[in-house]
Amino acid sequence: MKVKFLTVLTIAAVAFLAACGKSDADLKTAVESKLTADGVSGVTVAVNGGVATLTGEIEDITIKNKAEASAKTVEGIKSVTNNITVKAPPPAPVADDKMIEGTVNEAIKKTGVTGITVAVSDGVVTLTGDVKKDDLAKVMQAANESKPKKVENKLTVK
Repeated sequence: MKVKFLTVLTIAAVAFLAACGKSDADLKTAVESKLTADGVSGVTVAVNGGVATLTGEIEDITIKNKAEASAKTVEGIKSVTNNITVKAPPPAPVADDKMIEGTVNEAIKKTGVTGITVAVSDGVVTLTGDVKKDDLAKVMQAANESKPKKVENKLTVK
């Protein structure tokens, strides 16, 4: 009878421990390890009641999605709250006005068209001078190739 009681007690203890599962601290460590193994960095993990909360600021949306997917694969995690933010990309560098002016002048020179004056202010190209009707499209294309904010056509068409 004593053996039967110990067997039942042992089974009950194992069932109780299995039902309890891993602690939140153990789950946090497991998620952190999984993220590291999957090459995800810059993410902070918190676990409460088996719910993992991911925070941090990262460079790429794919990393945010990868972190969530990785955390969901950890045994014992019931759900994942993904509060990771993605940094805004830096603004594209604006070319210096003098550099734009030089690029546009060179492009126009390659077209063989002469008599055009190029001025650039805050990334806006202003074209002045006289141009033949047949050359206007070539000049405008050349001006736009430097990717300015805008091209203002103040050319006189002959």
